[in-house]
Amino acid sequence: MKKKINILVLTYWQFDDALIQTYTLPYLRIIEPIISNDSKIFLVTLDHHKHDSKVISPKIINISKSYFPFGIKSLFEWIKNLFNLYVLIKKEKIQFIHCWCTPAGSAGYILSKLTDVKLIIDSFEPHAEAMIENGTWKKNSIAFKTLFRFEKWQSKRAIFLIAATKGMEKYVEEKYNLVNRNLYVKPACVDLNLFSLKNKKRSDLLKKLNLEDKIVCVYAGKFGGIYLDYEVFDFFKQCHLFWGDKFHALILSSHKEEEINAYAKKANFPISSLTLKFVNHNQIPDYMGLGDFGITPVKSVPSKQYCTPIKNGEYWALGLPVVITPNISDDSDIIENNNIGSVIKQLSSEGYLNSIKEIDLLLTDNTPQTLYNKIRPIAEIYRNFNIAKKIYTDIYSSS
Repeated sequence: MKKKINILVLTYWQFDDALIQTYTLPYLRIIEPIISNDSKIFLVTLDHHKHDSKVISPKIINISKSYFPFGIKSLFEWIKNLFNLYVLIKKEKIQFIHCWCTPAGSAGYILSKLTDVKLIIDSFEPHAEAMIENGTWKKNSIAFKTLFRFEKWQSKRAIFLIAATKGMEKYVEEKYNLVNRNLYVKPACVDLNLFSLKNKKRSDLLKKLNLEDKIVCVYAGKFGGIYLDYEVFDFFKQCHLFWGDKFHALILSSHKEEEINAYAKKANFPISSLTLKFVNHNQIPDYMGLGDFGITPVKSVPSKQYCTPIKNGEYWALGLPVVITPNISDDSDIIENNNIGSVIKQLSSEGYLNSIKEIDLLLTDNTPQTLYNKIRPIAEIYRNFNIAKKIYTDIYSSS
């Protein structure tokens, strides 16, 4: 008999953000059938425009809170939020506080201490150090010191840590002096039914975007922060020099056209060989499927060996070779060891050209079907939702 389990899920993202729609909700839907029909999952989001609570499914309820950047206003807002969530925990008899990433985990830690409710940290990776490495915070800043301290506390208190890579076990031991933690490994999984052969090279979209007979590099994501920016367009320039007008870059992003054009102009990359498009989450598979290869330009900083880029799993599920920077999660090694893309060894014209030649060899020596048959199984092994299902079943069936 399934247990009645009420769960408070804390995030630090807006409800409409891809991190909720593709990185949180799919996992909550995996948890749904594990718990009883009278159980509830309360999903907390931080929204720029706060909305009323809404029912997502019979067991999932979204609770919207107001978002404010780190600072005094954010502090006062969180004091109010913590009080309201404390009341909710007591009223709904919450048994687990399940947090996505360590910023939300900080609030979860406080609530767990106040209520003695069990704490779980999901997508556990070093966020505080990552913010220093990408230049957002300084090491002597209050923001860094506060979050780093909270990361240690929450990792010590949590009954389970769910990390993106096995390497987090060593990180926790070295940085927080904690050993023998209950740590699961769950990379960013992908719905293999949504991303598949049926999404490849849709003729109507190829015609609509004038991509017929083009070699298309697709990128779904942002520039700046944890991602490279102008370097990506330097790479595109080398692609254009190598393939000529046959090459085309397809960027699926919310960036403004002026920003993208400025990057292209700086790199001397022709705007005519570039398409920028913002599409809804449900359209991503079809537009990503227009690519011949993808790129994941995460900055190669130490903390990124513990992260989990969801786009890699999506590229793989579509059978796309991937160009990636070194030491990103386990993915850089997976790509290199399986010859399913290229790792850019150095951010230079020479480094880009070497990767382009490796991609060209893959595209020349294989048919699209052969590449799909080679790369798709990588997604099935490393990005299958069954990985998450086993972890959540272990946690919520035995607790």
